[in-house]
Amino acid sequence: MKKNKLGKTGIEISAVSFGGIVTTDETPEDAARYVSYAIERGVNYFDVAPTYGDAQEKLSPALAPYRKDVYLGCKSMVRDAGVEAALHDSLKILKTDYFDLYQLHELKSKEDAESAFGPGGAMEVLVKAKEKGLIRHIGITAHSEDAALLALEYFDFETVMFPVNWALNMDKGFGDRLIKISKDRDLGLIGIKALAHRKLHDENENKREPKSWVKTIYDNDELRLAAIKYAFSKGVDSIVPPGNFEQFSFAVEHIEECLNNPLNDTDRMFLKEELALIEGRHIFDY
Repeated sequence: MKKNKLGKTGIEISAVSFGGIVTTDETPEDAARYVSYAIERGVNYFDVAPTYGDAQEKLSPALAPYRKDVYLGCKSMVRDAGVEAALHDSLKILKTDYFDLYQLHELKSKEDAESAFGPGGAMEVLVKAKEKGLIRHIGITAHSEDAALLALEYFDFETVMFPVNWALNMDKGFGDRLIKISKDRDLGLIGIKALAHRKLHDENENKREPKSWVKTIYDNDELRLAAIKYAFSKGVDSIVPPGNFEQFSFAVEHIEECLNNPLNDTDRMFLKEELALIEGRHIFDY
């Protein structure tokens, strides 16, 4: 699988990343099978978080045979000095001495960012952890573009994980400011929600994807391919597909096709026509 430079980290990661939530609530055997599948196909970046149910516990033994050959990212929603305990818990569960990337997770507001950077905030801990070698690189993840941009004013992060979603971006330009700054500063850009479609109509619609809080694109391969191409057309270095193996494996099996045949006018028209059917039901409010 093609590898892309992850900004200024010096890391080259696979165009498709493995989201640890794929292993959540799976049997140990299935978790091991999913990880082995990813490794065999060239996936070399794995990302997990304590908030993903039992993902850390399931990913740990499955990834152990390959740890020295891959990059492992983790993250925390703790905004104060308690992030130190969260970091050490994750290191212990995943049986690793360090994380290649550790991220302030899911920044949602100005208050989120300010808390992390205030006295006794999480960033003081993470900077010291990096000095000790427990973390190789520090990044952020966010759903709020404003919160992410504010965080980038406070600190020279190395990576950004952010929704690069065809529908939100085409309709609202959502993410364009952050994408521009990421490229201007040579930040690694990891795209999430590339295969997201719209909000769920109701809870019954989610039976096929119990790990997802939005409807993703199913049963329409042309749309899935166009959505993946769209994310890469915006400059992402890698995408993290939705948290089930079916969607992950689709991205893995078709990534070369998407990269070798980038987004064209036909793809854009197809996406535009689909956007009209969503009727403003974006995955979250802009």
